[in-house]
Formats: sequence, structure tokens, C-alpha cells
Amino acid sequence: GVRNTQQVRLRAARSLGANRWQLLRWVILPGALPEILTGLRIGLGVGWSTLVAAELIAATRGLGFMVQSAGEFLATDVVLAGIAVIAFIAFSLELGLRALQRRLTPWSGEQS
Repeated sequence: GVRNTQQVRLRAARSLGANRWQLLRWVILPGALPEILTGLRIGLGVGWSTLVAAELIAATRGLGFMVQSAGEFLATDVVLAGIAVIAFIAFSLELGLRALQRRLTPWSGEQS
């Protein structure tokens, strides 16, 4: 992230007269943004999984509760539909964040 900012870029910006705010805005933040967005993607996935798991255990409403209740009554179609909806939401969140990452950090993966 921030610690991985290339020193040559910092020195170049300083030599061009950049102040601390400009260094942060134009050098450090763009350099750390790919890692920030990757952390956001991972955190969102873990959060979504935890939410569904908590609903399976101790909720009175929600997708996890619906799947758990349907499982108790052997309503396999509802269980499968619930799992499909959970997977669709997770997949949509992942695709959305990947698209955001590609849009905000098109240089990600390039070293110059």
C-alpha cells in the first residue's frame, strides 16, 4: 500500500515542487489504491459470508434464515433458490468491485 510507494516517484514529485497534500493526492493515494480496493473486495466477501452464516444461526429473517428454515421443512427448491440468490449477490458484488478497480486503477499490475 502506502509503504510500497516508489521512492523515485516521491522524489520526482518533490523536485517538481509538490507539497505534502499534492504528494498524498497525486502520488501516494494512486499508488496505494490497488491494494485498498483489493482489501475492500476481500473484506466485502468475508463480511457477506459472515452475515449469511449469522443469519443461518440466529436470525429471524434474511436469506440465511430462509435457507435454514426451508431446510428444516425439507423444501429443497427454496433451499436451492436461496443459495442461488446468495451466490448471485456475492458474485455481483465481486464483479462490481472488480469493474470499479479496473476503472479507478487501469495501471494496476504495471511497473515503470
